Amino acid sequence: MLLIKCPHCGERAETEFSYGGEAGIQRPANPDALNDAEWADYLFNRKNPRGMHAELWNHAQGCRRWFRVERDTVSYLISDSREL
Repeated sequence: MLLIKCPHCGERAETEFSYGGEAGIQRPANPDALNDAEWADYLFNRKNPRGMHAELWNHAQGCRRWFRVERDTVSYLISDSREL
């Protein structure tokens, strides 16, 4: 089981959390100017790195706050978790 450290509640089991996807995705400044392919790329395409990856997590069964986690996708080692 993965142990995730909530910045507010401390270390808890992964079953208390909901994964929110890749961190750092920026919404387009002018979404009306995007064509369908560009909009689909923004909505659906994400990195799938081997190694360190920034993710968003929600403590769904705790404080219900969102926070950022730095996690190695190979070893599952979490090196950092912090508030947004």
